[in-house]
Amino acid sequence: MSKRIASSEIALSLGAFFLAFYFWLVGRANRSRREPEADFYKPFTTGKPFIIALWHGEHFLLPFLGLPSEKLNILITTHRDGEVLARACGYYGLKSIRGSGGEGSEFLRKKALHAFAAMLRVLRKGENVVMTADVPKVARVAGLGIVTLAKYSGCPIIPVAMATSHFRRLSNWDRTCINLPFGRLTAIRGEPIFVAHDAEDAALEAARRAVEDGLNAATERAYALDDESVEPADALRNGR
Repeated sequence: MSKRIASSEIALSLGAFFLAFYFWLVGRANRSRREPEADFYKPFTTGKPFIIALWHGEHFLLPFLGLPSEKLNILITTHRDGEVLARACGYYGLKSIRGSGGEGSEFLRKKALHAFAAMLRVLRKGENVVMTADVPKVARVAGLGIVTLAKYSGCPIIPVAMATSHFRRLSNWDRTCINLPFGRLTAIRGEPIFVAHDAEDAALEAARRAVEDGLNAATERAYALDDESVEPADALRNGR
Protein backbone atom coordinates (compact mmCIF):
# COMPACT_ATOMS: atom_id res chain seq x y z
CA MET A 1 0.00 0.00 0.00
CA SER A 2 2.79 2.44 0.93
CA LYS A 3 4.55 1.77 -2.39
CA ARG A 4 1.30 2.38 -4.27
CA ILE A 5 0.79 5.70 -2.48
CA ALA A 6 4.40 6.75 -3.10
CA SER A 7 3.97 6.00 -6.81
CA SER A 8 0.66 7.83 -7.12
CA GLU A 9 0.37 10.88 -9.36
CA ILE A 10 -0.24 13.26 -6.47
CA ALA A 11 2.79 11.93 -4.53
CA LEU A 12 5.04 12.26 -7.58
CA SER A 13 3.79 15.77 -8.33
CA LEU A 14 4.19 16.95 -4.72
CA GLY A 15 7.62 15.37 -4.48
CA ALA A 16 8.73 17.11 -7.67
CA PHE A 17 7.40 20.47 -6.49
CA PHE A 18 9.21 20.32 -3.15
CA LEU A 19 12.42 19.08 -4.79
CA ALA A 20 12.28 21.94 -7.29
CA PHE A 21 11.75 24.37 -4.40
CA TYR A 22 14.75 22.85 -2.63
CA PHE A 23 16.84 23.40 -5.78
CA TRP A 24 15.66 27.01 -5.91
CA LEU A 25 16.43 27.68 -2.24
CA VAL A 26 19.93 26.20 -2.41
CA GLY A 27 20.72 27.94 -5.68
CA ARG A 28 19.45 31.35 -4.62
CA ALA A 29 20.68 31.36 -1.02
CA ASN A 30 24.33 30.56 -1.77
CA ARG A 31 26.99 32.88 -3.14
CA SER A 32 28.21 31.45 -6.44
CA ARG A 33 31.66 31.23 -7.96
CA ARG A 34 33.17 29.27 -10.83
CA GLU A 35 36.60 28.03 -11.79
CA PRO A 36 38.42 28.61 -14.06
CA GLU A 37 37.06 32.08 -13.39
CA ALA A 38 38.04 33.71 -16.68
CA ASP A 39 36.85 31.09 -19.14
CA PHE A 40 34.61 28.67 -17.24
CA TYR A 41 32.05 28.64 -20.07
CA LYS A 42 34.51 28.49 -22.99
CA PRO A 43 34.06 24.75 -23.84
CA PHE A 44 30.28 25.17 -23.59
CA THR A 45 30.10 28.01 -26.12
CA THR A 46 31.82 26.53 -29.18
CA GLY A 47 28.51 25.87 -30.88
CA LYS A 48 29.20 22.12 -30.86
CA PRO A 49 27.44 19.59 -28.59
CA PHE A 50 29.13 18.19 -25.48
CA ILE A 51 28.69 15.62 -22.72
CA ILE A 52 28.82 16.86 -19.11
CA ALA A 53 30.12 14.26 -16.66
CA LEU A 54 29.18 14.37 -12.96
CA TRP A 55 29.61 11.99 -10.06
CA HIS A 56 26.47 10.29 -8.78
CA GLY A 57 25.27 11.88 -5.55
CA GLU A 58 26.91 15.20 -6.45
CA HIS A 59 24.50 16.19 -9.22
CA PHE A 60 21.64 18.12 -7.57
CA LEU A 61 23.08 21.58 -8.27
CA LEU A 62 22.93 21.17 -12.05
CA PRO A 63 20.06 23.67 -12.54
CA PHE A 64 22.47 26.39 -11.38
CA LEU A 65 25.38 25.60 -13.68
CA GLY A 66 24.29 28.57 -15.80
CA LEU A 67 23.86 26.85 -19.18
CA PRO A 68 20.82 27.19 -21.50
CA SER A 69 18.38 24.61 -20.17
CA GLU A 70 16.60 24.00 -23.47
CA LYS A 71 19.66 22.21 -24.86
CA LEU A 72 20.49 20.11 -21.79
CA ASN A 73 19.25 16.50 -21.74
CA ILE A 74 19.85 14.67 -18.44
CA LEU A 75 20.10 10.90 -18.17
CA ILE A 76 17.80 9.94 -15.27
CA THR A 77 16.91 6.49 -13.96
CA THR A 78 13.47 5.00 -14.66
CA HIS A 79 13.00 4.34 -10.93
CA ARG A 80 10.29 6.21 -8.99
CA ASP A 81 12.92 8.53 -7.48
CA GLY A 82 14.06 9.29 -11.01
CA GLU A 83 10.52 10.27 -11.97
CA VAL A 84 10.43 12.82 -9.15
CA LEU A 85 13.83 14.17 -10.19
CA ALA A 86 12.83 14.39 -13.87
CA ARG A 87 9.69 16.32 -12.99
CA ALA A 88 11.62 18.65 -10.69
CA CYS A 89 14.16 19.36 -13.44
CA GLY A 90 11.25 20.17 -15.72
CA TYR A 91 10.49 23.23 -13.57
CA TYR A 92 13.82 24.61 -14.81
CA GLY A 93 13.27 23.69 -18.45
CA LEU A 94 15.71 20.78 -18.29
CA LYS A 95 14.88 17.76 -20.43
CA SER A 96 15.39 14.16 -19.38
CA ILE A 97 16.32 10.89 -21.06
CA ARG A 98 15.10 7.95 -19.00
CA GLY A 99 17.42 5.00 -18.42
CA SER A 100 20.58 3.98 -16.59
CA GLY A 101 23.66 1.82 -16.92
CA GLY A 102 23.96 -1.93 -16.56
CA GLU A 103 25.44 -5.09 -18.05
CA GLY A 104 23.90 -8.21 -19.56
CA SER A 105 20.19 -8.50 -18.79
CA GLU A 106 20.43 -5.36 -16.66
CA PHE A 107 21.42 -3.42 -19.79
CA LEU A 108 17.99 -4.13 -21.25
CA ARG A 109 15.99 -4.02 -18.00
CA LYS A 110 17.24 -0.55 -17.16
CA LYS A 111 16.55 0.64 -20.72
CA ALA A 112 20.25 1.45 -21.13
CA LEU A 113 20.20 0.54 -24.84
CA HIS A 114 17.23 2.84 -25.46
CA ALA A 115 18.85 5.62 -23.44
CA PHE A 116 22.18 5.28 -25.28
CA ALA A 117 20.41 5.60 -28.64
CA ALA A 118 18.44 8.60 -27.37
CA MET A 119 21.61 10.33 -26.16
CA LEU A 120 23.31 9.76 -29.51
CA ARG A 121 20.26 11.18 -31.25
CA VAL A 122 20.16 14.44 -29.26
CA LEU A 123 23.93 14.93 -29.58
CA ARG A 124 23.72 14.52 -33.36
CA LYS A 125 20.87 17.02 -33.33
CA GLY A 126 23.20 19.58 -31.73
CA GLU A 127 21.91 19.36 -28.16
CA ASN A 128 23.89 18.35 -25.08
CA VAL A 129 23.86 15.44 -22.64
CA VAL A 130 24.42 15.37 -18.87
CA MET A 131 25.13 12.04 -17.19
CA THR A 132 26.76 10.57 -14.11
CA ALA A 133 29.92 8.66 -14.94
CA ASP A 134 29.92 6.08 -12.13
CA VAL A 135 29.64 2.35 -12.69
CA PRO A 136 26.14 1.45 -11.39
CA LYS A 137 26.27 1.05 -7.58
CA VAL A 138 30.04 1.67 -7.53
CA ALA A 139 30.69 5.27 -6.51
CA ARG A 140 33.61 7.29 -7.88
CA VAL A 141 34.59 4.66 -10.46
CA ALA A 142 33.92 5.80 -14.00
CA GLY A 143 32.40 3.27 -16.36
CA LEU A 144 32.93 2.75 -20.07
CA GLY A 145 29.43 3.96 -20.96
CA ILE A 146 30.26 7.66 -21.05
CA VAL A 147 33.47 7.20 -23.08
CA THR A 148 31.66 4.89 -25.51
CA LEU A 149 29.06 7.62 -26.01
CA ALA A 150 31.87 10.12 -26.69
CA LYS A 151 33.45 7.69 -29.18
CA TYR A 152 30.33 7.22 -31.29
CA SER A 153 29.09 10.81 -31.04
CA GLY A 154 32.43 12.57 -31.53
CA CYS A 155 31.52 14.92 -28.66
CA PRO A 156 33.90 15.88 -25.83
CA ILE A 157 33.32 14.88 -22.22
CA ILE A 158 33.56 17.83 -19.81
CA PRO A 159 34.03 16.89 -16.12
CA VAL A 160 32.06 19.16 -13.79
CA ALA A 161 31.82 19.29 -10.00
CA MET A 162 29.49 21.49 -7.95
CA ALA A 163 29.56 21.81 -4.17
CA THR A 164 28.20 23.95 -1.36
CA SER A 165 30.05 24.95 1.78
CA HIS A 166 27.18 23.62 3.94
CA PHE A 167 25.92 20.10 3.29
CA ARG A 168 25.03 16.76 4.80
CA ARG A 169 26.06 13.41 3.37
CA LEU A 170 23.88 10.29 3.40
CA SER A 171 25.22 6.81 4.18
CA ASN A 172 23.95 5.18 0.96
CA TRP A 173 26.14 3.66 -1.78
CA ASP A 174 27.04 6.96 -3.47
CA ARG A 175 27.20 9.04 -0.25
CA THR A 176 24.58 11.40 -1.67
CA CYS A 177 25.31 15.03 -0.87
CA ILE A 178 22.39 17.07 0.47
CA ASN A 179 23.36 20.66 -0.29
CA LEU A 180 22.27 23.36 2.14
CA PRO A 181 21.68 27.10 1.72
CA PHE A 182 23.34 30.18 3.22
CA GLY A 183 26.94 29.59 2.23
CA ARG A 184 28.96 29.28 -0.98
CA LEU A 185 28.19 27.37 -4.15
CA THR A 186 31.25 26.47 -6.22
CA ALA A 187 31.34 25.01 -9.73
CA ILE A 188 34.56 23.56 -11.15
CA ARG A 189 35.10 22.62 -14.78
CA GLY A 190 37.76 20.19 -15.92
CA GLU A 191 39.40 20.08 -19.32
CA PRO A 192 37.43 18.49 -22.18
CA ILE A 193 38.24 14.84 -22.91
CA PHE A 194 38.02 13.62 -26.51
CA VAL A 195 37.68 10.00 -27.62
CA ALA A 196 38.65 9.02 -31.16
CA HIS A 197 35.99 7.36 -33.30
CA ASP A 198 38.34 4.42 -33.93
CA ALA A 199 39.36 4.05 -30.26
CA GLU A 200 39.84 0.44 -29.20
CA ASP A 201 39.97 -1.15 -25.76
CA ALA A 202 43.23 0.43 -24.56
CA ALA A 203 42.24 3.91 -25.72
CA LEU A 204 38.78 3.59 -24.17
CA GLU A 205 40.33 2.53 -20.87
CA ALA A 206 42.70 5.52 -20.98
CA ALA A 207 39.75 7.83 -21.62
CA ARG A 208 37.79 6.21 -18.80
CA ARG A 209 40.67 6.85 -16.40
CA ALA A 210 40.93 10.44 -17.65
CA VAL A 211 37.23 11.01 -16.87
CA GLU A 212 37.63 9.48 -13.42
CA ASP A 213 40.76 11.52 -12.65
CA GLY A 214 39.16 14.70 -14.01
CA LEU A 215 36.03 14.30 -11.91
CA ASN A 216 37.99 13.46 -8.76
CA ALA A 217 40.26 16.49 -9.22
CA ALA A 218 37.31 18.82 -9.90
CA THR A 219 35.34 17.48 -6.92
CA GLU A 220 38.24 17.84 -4.49
CA ARG A 221 38.91 21.35 -5.78
CA ALA A 222 35.25 22.35 -5.34
CA TYR A 223 35.21 21.29 -1.70
CA ALA A 224 38.63 22.81 -1.05
CA LEU A 225 37.48 26.20 -2.33
CA ASP A 226 34.27 26.04 -0.31
CA ASP A 227 36.12 25.57 2.94
CA GLU A 228 39.87 25.98 2.89
CA SER A 229 40.06 25.07 6.58
CA VAL A 230 38.96 21.50 5.80
CA GLU A 231 41.03 18.95 3.90
CA PRO A 232 39.22 18.10 0.61
CA ALA A 233 39.27 14.35 1.25
CA ASP A 234 37.74 14.89 4.70
CA ALA A 235 35.03 17.09 3.24
CA LEU A 236 34.09 14.37 0.77
CA ARG A 237 33.78 11.79 3.54
CA ASN A 238 31.94 13.90 6.09
CA GLY A 239 29.09 16.37 5.75
CA ARG A 240 29.70 19.76 7.36
